[in-house]
Order: sequence, then structure tokens, then C-alpha cells
Amino acid sequence: MRAILSTLCLVIVMLFAFSTMAANKVVVVPLFSSGDKVPTVVSKTGRVWMDRNLGAIRVAGSMNDSLAYGWLYQWGRPADGHENPSMNDINNSTVDKDVPGHGWFITANYPYDWRVPKNDDLWQGVAGVNNPCPQGFRLPTEMEWLLEINSWNPKSDVGAFESPLKLVLAGAREADNAVIWGLGRNGYYWSSTYDFQLAKAMCLQDGYPPEVNGRGRAEGMSVRCIKD
Repeated sequence: MRAILSTLCLVIVMLFAFSTMAANKVVVVPLFSSGDKVPTVVSKTGRVWMDRNLGAIRVAGSMNDSLAYGWLYQWGRPADGHENPSMNDINNSTVDKDVPGHGWFITANYPYDWRVPKNDDLWQGVAGVNNPCPQGFRLPTEMEWLLEINSWNPKSDVGAFESPLKLVLAGAREADNAVIWGLGRNGYYWSSTYDFQLAKAMCLQDGYPPEVNGRGRAEGMSVRCIKD
């Protein structure tokens, strides 16, 4: 599995052609024939989304299309390298600043946050300090995920994939040990909404209805950006 993820990382690095830069972040976006325009789709709710996960090479051809998995972000962190699923550099020391200053995946025990004390503002809107999305895009809110779930038929991981968003089961990365699990079986997508010590994520599980619930902010999960 590690070899597969390393190969995937190399392909991503080779195919991704330019970066848009802002304060404290570098967002890597694929280069398409249309130039630097971010590819989008319109969901059944009428909202405009990126057509793939951040870090994904292509739009998914199936729920377990590994080239459509993309990267796994810790909630609130910028795109600094930690999101790379083949990143094996791990740091078990939490930080007290918004930008860690390195690309290591930060492991943490309860309350499972890489930043102590917590900062709820890091991913709030396009002006969020560490917003990882391209210019004009942001993390969706909990309510926006719930509206999408209600538009799916069936309301399941199958419905999520068959929707215009083509959502995949990219798994997640554990907060306390950085182990990646659930590839091809589970999908977890961050929202910008926080919940006390946790942050809300849209969860897809094989055989279960989709839901939005609180997750530890040090967990690594997929990001699908929505247009502001």
C-alpha cells in the first residue's frame, strides 16, 4: 500500500503544473487545456463545486478510483505538505501557531487537535487564514453538506458518487498515529464548521446513510472546495 501511495504522489507532483499563492498558503491546481481555470460542476442544489478533491488527478471513474482520492488535510492547516498521503514524516508535538512551519503530519491525542490552543477561524470562508482552496473557493459549511446529502438518490455512498460531485471513498488518516485507513470503504470530507473541540465532516460509509458529525481536527481527511 505504501508503494502505491508513493507512486500516486509522484504522479500528482508531475501532473500538477502551477500554484496560486496567498498569505501563508500555496494551493496547487491542475493545469488544463482551458488554462488556469478551476474545473467545476453544478450540484443538484445549484451550488458550484470543484469537480474533484484537492490533490486529485482526475474526476472519479468509480468510488474507489485511487487517482481521484487526492490529499488528506488536517482541519485548519494550510497546504504545506502534510496533506500528502505518502508523507511519512510525523511530529508528535502540537503547535501554538496557525502555520506550523513544516510539512510533517502532526499527531495528537485527545482532544485531537494539532494546534493548542485551538483556533476556530482558520478555515472560515475564502478569507480564512489557511484556506487551502483556490482563489474564490472555500470549504463548504455543515449545512451545505447536509443539503447535498438530501439531494442524493439513494442517500448513500452510491448516491454520493452518482451525484455531480462524484465523491470517492478516499479513507482518512488517524489523528494519534497517522495511519491511513478505510481506502475504498469510507470517505470523509471536511466542512468549515467547528463543534467545540471538534470540526464537522461529511462521512460516507459503505452500507450506511451519509451523515455529518464531529471529528478530531488532527485527523487527515479529504477536501472538496465550493465556490464562494
